[in-house]
Amino acid sequence: MDFLNKLIGKFKGNPLDKLSIRDLEGERIRLKSKLDRIKKEIKSLDRQKKQLFKEGVGADTLTKKMLAQDIKSIEMEMRLKYKSFLTYQKQFNFVNNLLIVKKYEKELKNIGMWNKIKNIQPEILEAKLSNIILDGKEFDETVESLNRVFEMRIDEFDEEVDGVEKKLFEAWGQVESGEMDSEDIVNNLDLDVNEDEEDEELFKRLEKEVK
Repeated sequence: MDFLNKLIGKFKGNPLDKLSIRDLEGERIRLKSKLDRIKKEIKSLDRQKKQLFKEGVGADTLTKKMLAQDIKSIEMEMRLKYKSFLTYQKQFNFVNNLLIVKKYEKELKNIGMWNKIKNIQPEILEAKLSNIILDGKEFDETVESLNRVFEMRIDEFDEEVDGVEKKLFEAWGQVESGEMDSEDIVNNLDLDVNEDEEDEELFKRLEKEVK
C-alpha cells in the first residue's frame, strides 16, 4: 500500500479534501522526529567509525583486521539507516507539501485547481508532491510550482532529478581530483536544470543540513 493510502487510512478513510490541517501537522511532527532521530544515530555511528580508525593507527595486524571488521559493520549499518532516512525524507516532503496545499484549499478551489489535485491518482500525487519544495513560497509561487509539477510526466521529473545528481557528482569529482578547490566550486555551483528553481532550493536545504 502506498504512503498516501496509509495516510488516508490512518485518518479513518477520509478523502483528500477532508484531511484536516491538524491531522497533517501531527503526521509532519511524527516524521520530523523520525528524521532527527536517524540523523543523530548516523552521526553517532560516524563518530564510532572514526574512533575505531584511530585505534588502528600503530596497532598490530590482527588488531587492525578486527577493527576493520567492526568498521565495515558500522558502515553497513550507516548505509541502512541512510536508506531509511531517504524514505522518511520523501514522506516528510509529501506531508509537508500536502499541508501547504491544504492551507491554501480555499484559494485553490477558487481557481479550480483543488479538484485537479483531489482527483489525481494517489500514487502519482505522492510521487510528485514528494519531490518538490513548497516551503516559504507565496500563494502565486505555490500555484506555479503545482501547475508545473502536475503537467510533467513522471519520467520527465526523474530526468531532472537525475540531472542534479549528475552535476553534484561531477563537482565532487573535480574537488577530489584536485582540479578545483572545494570553496571555489561550492561558491560557483549551479544546480539549475532546465531553469528549475526547486533544485537550487533543495541544494540550499541540504547545505544547511550538513553544517
